[in-house]
Amino acid sequence: MSLRGLQTFSRMIRGRRLFAAGLQCCRCRLSCHVKRHYSLLPDDVKSLRALVNPEVSRIRNIGIMAHIDAGKTTTTERMLYYAGYTRALGDVDDGDTVTDFMAQERERGITIQSAAVTFDWKSHRINLIDTPGHVDFTLEVERALRVLDGAVAVFDASAGVEAQTLTVWRQAEKHHIPCVCFLNKMDKPAANLSFCIESIRQKLKANPVLLQIPVGSGKNFTGVVDLLTSQKLMWKMKSMRDDGRVFEVKALDRSDDPDLLQVVSDARTALIEQVADLDDEFAELLLTDFSENFDAIPSNKLQEAVRRVTLARKGVPVLCGSSLRNKGVQPLLDAITAYLPAPNERHHDVVRWYKDDLCALAFKVLHDKQRGPLVFLRIYSGTLKPQMALHNINRNSTERMSRLLVPFADQHVEIPSMTAGNIALTVGLKQTVTGDTIVSSKASAAAAARRAQNDSEAGKRSRECASVILSGVEVPDPVFFCTIEPPSMSKQAGQLFEAIMCKVCSCASPTVLTHLLIFFFFTMKDLENVLNCLQREDPSLKVRVDPDSGQTILCGMGELHIEIIHDRIRREHGIETHLGPLQVAYRETILHEASASDTLDRTVGERRHVVTVELAVRPVDVASVGGSCELAFTEELEGQLSAEMKEAVENGVHSSFLQGPLLGYPLQSVSTLMQRVTIEPGTSPAMVSACVSRCMLKALRLAGGQVLEPVMSLEVTVGDDHLSSVLGDLAQRRGTVRDIQSRHDNKVLLATVPLAEMMGYSTVLRTLTSGNATFSLELDTYEAMNPQEQNTLLKRLSGLL
Repeated sequence: MSLRGLQTFSRMIRGRRLFAAGLQCCRCRLSCHVKRHYSLLPDDVKSLRALVNPEVSRIRNIGIMAHIDAGKTTTTERMLYYAGYTRALGDVDDGDTVTDFMAQERERGITIQSAAVTFDWKSHRINLIDTPGHVDFTLEVERALRVLDGAVAVFDASAGVEAQTLTVWRQAEKHHIPCVCFLNKMDKPAANLSFCIESIRQKLKANPVLLQIPVGSGKNFTGVVDLLTSQKLMWKMKSMRDDGRVFEVKALDRSDDPDLLQVVSDARTALIEQVADLDDEFAELLLTDFSENFDAIPSNKLQEAVRRVTLARKGVPVLCGSSLRNKGVQPLLDAITAYLPAPNERHHDVVRWYKDDLCALAFKVLHDKQRGPLVFLRIYSGTLKPQMALHNINRNSTERMSRLLVPFADQHVEIPSMTAGNIALTVGLKQTVTGDTIVSSKASAAAAARRAQNDSEAGKRSRECASVILSGVEVPDPVFFCTIEPPSMSKQAGQLFEAIMCKVCSCASPTVLTHLLIFFFFTMKDLENVLNCLQREDPSLKVRVDPDSGQTILCGMGELHIEIIHDRIRREHGIETHLGPLQVAYRETILHEASASDTLDRTVGERRHVVTVELAVRPVDVASVGGSCELAFTEELEGQLSAEMKEAVENGVHSSFLQGPLLGYPLQSVSTLMQRVTIEPGTSPAMVSACVSRCMLKALRLAGGQVLEPVMSLEVTVGDDHLSSVLGDLAQRRGTVRDIQSRHDNKVLLATVPLAEMMGYSTVLRTLTSGNATFSLELDTYEAMNPQEQNTLLKRLSGLL
């Protein structure tokens, strides 16, 4: 380097040191009269390698859940930035966020698959999962909430509770997960705090506990007032580039706006009274020590009471801010550590039964081209280390884990161990799938089973192993399906197969014939392997082969779901495929009770198989999404059948449930009673299953068939000037309007519409409203088709066949 270059470099170093010293001095002077919060400087990005295993009480496993476009990913991005794990603020519109790393996510600006990140905040480790808001990917929310201890529900402050908000909230309720609410987008002109609070109370049937009051509204939103401490938190943005790291914290005084002081006083009084109603310990403290002046209650006592209320799920803390404008995210992080539970505050029986032995649940699988299958595990007890031999109870297999990683979206860091309460990413588990229970060995599972059996609180159990297997992830049934073929089959199948047959008939060159057959085989084999990998990653994707046509059928949760799968096959695996017309996954049920009997008498070799079956079927309530089929045995038959033969009978009945008598769609809401099963000695279980299936088919045909179609709950937000056009279009789609509500300057149309009528609705709605409307869909129920529609469907499908 030249002398001039060395001098310039030296001046740069001295200047940087003087700047740092001046900045530190400036900070010290400011802190004398105004408290400011500072995070790390942008260049000081933390490394995941610096993470340590904290004690379990300082771990928070949380999920971010919301309706689509409420700001989940933007909020997550700000959390990572303020915690010091990213160098710059990512933006969903720019496609450079940490958790939306898939090409499809960055192009569409939506979250498609859940992404896990790990970071620390004020001596706490936060394992966070950013979940999708689109209804097609609701399984991602389900399996994330299955393993999390708490959740942050993000709301658009101008819209309140929306359609998918209801769905994810019900999922959190099902898993008994405490929640914190974050009213995002408080900077929008239509943002309304009281409207959001009321919608949470009315639509979610929750008890909102308001902890913050916004300062300003719309573009003038500048901060919040903390009702617990009566402090004002202000973000004074000097430019659009201000990242919100620095904000002022000062106590309210008489110089503040009198209207704001009155609102804060009333809100804090209401907060104290509300918490006292929900928490007996806090109420007793108030009446004993602060009966003369409730406002004198210390903020830490109020915070402890709010935490107890949150953990007991008697109320949900509500905070507000604007993630895109970098306001209110740091207090949200503080609320996560203050109010949401640690893993040891969530009571799981398996933790007590396994003690210090390893017990974990596999809740997600990804495929990496270099590493192979990556399995996400939630560790409930014990410690996980690389090179451990792990026993999969569900598969009854043992695999060796090669590497252990800390998840950070698509960038992972290898670590030497992971303790209970954490979420880990493992390499090397090739047989494990979503919902499997992982333990250290068969012996540890057997020991836990003995403890569970001896536990007086566990009660009596018929099967020892069932008590120590963690409950898996509920996978919803698909509602759409279509054929999928490689290009050789879709574009030239007829011509090529005709050419092959001509070659066979003319006995021409066998080399050409062999090459064609090899080409077909390997093309189909590659696609089969890809679909197997995608099914393992996404259990809501179902792939089956039609027994009549031999075509591969792709079944998914919606148009977008199947579109994303199709795009991933092309981009990630380099296979061009053709999708057939999208069709609705109908179901079938029966109309009447019916009984049937059948006898199978068959000789195979020297062995004779004889079985006689009598059974009855009847319809049950169909007005539910998951109206399952039931199987029961008479008391007499229950005691006669061996375990092996009973399983054979169950297999025969369940195989009949998968294919209805009308069109071959799965059955729903059918109850079967096995009345008599007579089996001659030497009869194989396979023959028993075959006879039961044949008898079931007889009974189902006698009972009469009925097609059930999926009906969607539709919510459309549209302006007054386009409402009549939307209503007219819905009438043509066999829609039923349930309610029309007002939301600021818009109308919210609530309706039910058959799924078959919603094909391409987004394009039609965009045309009708000039792009000034939004909608969301959710599966509501399955309803019986009217005779005219059913006949039309039968004729149409017969024409296709």
